[in-house]
Amino acid sequence: MNRPRYDILDGLRGVAALMILLYHVFNDAKSFFVWPTPVNEFYHSFLGVDFFFMLSGFVMGYAYDKALEGTLTTGGFIKRRLIRLHPMVVMGVLIGAIAFAIQGFTKWDGTQVTVQALMFATLLGLFLIPSPTSIEVRGYTEAFPLNGPHWSLFFEYIGSLLYVLLLHKLSTKWLRVWVACSILSIAGYALLIEGGGIAYGWSSEISSLCGGALRMLYAYPMGLLMARVFRERQPKPIKGHMFLLCSLALIVLLGLPYLGNQDLESIYQLICILSLFPTIVWFGARGIVSGWKQKAVSFLGRLSYPLYAIHYPFVYLYIAWLQKSGYTYTGYTHPWAAVTITMVASLLFATLCMLFYDEPLRKWLTRKFNSKS
Repeated sequence: MNRPRYDILDGLRGVAALMILLYHVFNDAKSFFVWPTPVNEFYHSFLGVDFFFMLSGFVMGYAYDKALEGTLTTGGFIKRRLIRLHPMVVMGVLIGAIAFAIQGFTKWDGTQVTVQALMFATLLGLFLIPSPTSIEVRGYTEAFPLNGPHWSLFFEYIGSLLYVLLLHKLSTKWLRVWVACSILSIAGYALLIEGGGIAYGWSSEISSLCGGALRMLYAYPMGLLMARVFRERQPKPIKGHMFLLCSLALIVLLGLPYLGNQDLESIYQLICILSLFPTIVWFGARGIVSGWKQKAVSFLGRLSYPLYAIHYPFVYLYIAWLQKSGYTYTGYTHPWAAVTITMVASLLFATLCMLFYDEPLRKWLTRKFNSKS
């Protein structure tokens, strides 16, 4: 299947993954101690998930629209997505289970958890099934308590199924209608729901799962619509520093501190996902890189998914260390040695997973189960 490769979009996926790592290390650890007081470091990097959804829609549309009109079957598409995504899901869950055991089989409030409960949580995680609140092993209502960010992979799977079963069959006109309706839905959710904003999806509570679904149901089809328009218009490629410009824009948007009140937050978050992120994706798709820059952005793209899939167990261990050591946040101080170890360990392990587990396993699985394509 002959199609263009969007190196800059790959690199931007890596930038977003790095910003999410920073968000989780700084914000999640600190909010554990001072919640619900807003914290500021890399505060809006959780929007990187919406950027991921939009990139996925764009790439899926460009990679598979024509193929699904031809010889690629629904089963073949699902097989490809499983090969692409699930090896790192399995690794992330297993690392999360090990981290939970290292913490001593305890919830955040100190309640002891049985080995059987951990095994059941592991089984649910391996099949990417959200944990009901009643049996969630951390006691923080996480849908995926062994690896919290897997909630977005759950919705990524739903988005892929929705794409292959319905969205790719819609005309561009009806896809525009879908996107318009989803904009109204997510805007209403962000502006009217108690608490405001769109930082939902990670909890197994119904309101949070609904918020996560709305985030995917807008961003994924939006990326797909952009891919179709991009294919039709074939805009002129842009040489130069497009990756640097798009990366700086993304870092600024995701790193902006808390804005002071929830109404401003809701408006800002909507502006990002409805206007600014599509602009970055559009110009990123038009950009061209070569030489060492192409190798650099390619590496960032390759690393992005392993990093996102496995970094959070290291954050769990960091938070557990903070709790057991009796550390108390004051002002904006951080235990910088522990912060550095957490981030370096996440990056190093993600790199090892990419080189020696994810990429080799996916190549083997493709040869074994998807060789005809």
